[in-house]
Amino acid sequence: MGAGDTGSARGRARVPRRTASIAVAAGLTVCVLGGLGLAGARPGDGPSGASGAAREAVAPPDRNAIGAVLANRARAVRERDRIAFMATLASAPAPYRQAQAVMFDNLLRLPLRDWREDFTSLESAGGGAALVRIRLTYALRGHDAEPVARTRYLAFAPRPGGWAVVGDGTARGRTDDAEIWDGGPLTVVRGRSALVIGDAPGLREIARRLDAAVPAVTAVSGRLAPSGWARRVVALVPADPARAASLAGGRPDLHEIAALATVAPTAGGRGADRIVIAPAAFGRLNALGRDVVLTHELTHVATGGARDGRTPIWLIEGFADYAGYRGRDVSVRSAAAELRREVAAGRLPEALPGRAAFDGGSPRLSQAYQESWLACRMIAERYGEAALVRLYRAAGRSTESAALRETLGLDLPRFTAAWRDYLRRELR
Repeated sequence: MGAGDTGSARGRARVPRRTASIAVAAGLTVCVLGGLGLAGARPGDGPSGASGAAREAVAPPDRNAIGAVLANRARAVRERDRIAFMATLASAPAPYRQAQAVMFDNLLRLPLRDWREDFTSLESAGGGAALVRIRLTYALRGHDAEPVARTRYLAFAPRPGGWAVVGDGTARGRTDDAEIWDGGPLTVVRGRSALVIGDAPGLREIARRLDAAVPAVTAVSGRLAPSGWARRVVALVPADPARAASLAGGRPDLHEIAALATVAPTAGGRGADRIVIAPAAFGRLNALGRDVVLTHELTHVATGGARDGRTPIWLIEGFADYAGYRGRDVSVRSAAAELRREVAAGRLPEALPGRAAFDGGSPRLSQAYQESWLACRMIAERYGEAALVRLYRAAGRSTESAALRETLGLDLPRFTAAWRDYLRRELR
């Protein structure tokens, strides 16, 4: 359950959680990819894979000509013209052409509203070749309010009659921002609210569960958004664990994460929500675990993930878990099994969990989520669900203690003491 970042993070939220206990409906886990090089280039060739004659070219890179090629590529994507797109790659090594063909076919399956590849910067790559940094912008129709902005790299080389794409930036240590279309052939499933994209199995099930979670999330979380929330979500489900990690912002610990909410940077700064699902970890969950995990991540989407940078992490993650477990037939003792063992042994936590407790390598990661969930559950039981929502809203505009006094009439020490008593009573 945490939140990650494919560009700009959702503020403080979205940290991972272990998946072991949720597979038996105990303890929710964290709900919780690039580029090809110039494969096929001959030894001694530059990053473009250019021939010896091309390497001897003395003319500097022609920015206008390169810009024209980029415009042709983008127009081919928008017009779904495969022949025109592949014509820009005629001089590239065969493996790179094949990878770009798969990418283009993947793009055809997406509900793209726009696609632009704009020249950003250029550096010489030797032999007259050039490596171009590109600002790619695109939007998914019905989901992205603003175009997503990504950085990509293309290697160009002079050819008779102009310049041509001959590879990417891998050979010079440049890596593209990861995107779902860079993997294998995509499947796209459109639900009532969910758009699920990936090359892993189980996409229809994920779309169905996300669609079912929308009303539940709206019932408790929708009131937090200033003007409601769009009730739409894009889920990315890559088969390759490395691609999943890249899509989740390069997380090294994604093997322990079933799903992760992220925010892709956009041209206008608003950000585009995505949920990245790691099929291996997600597949280990039972039906209840899958529903709780997806509802948790969808709650982060609906609430904006507390982008204010002020809301305490225990409240962000605990609120999402509260929404995930709300109305589910699961006991506190089983859902918080790891924490229960500690409490039964007389080891009560001294304070609400902070950010370090949610780090992927934390030995008490599951307990941190359980502590946070039970803090929010206690608030809802004693003061009402509306008070929990008010606290979440207040915490984004004031200090933690001030928000607690404003909404519950308690300072932080008194709240912490009440929470510890609640843990003792519920888990012993």
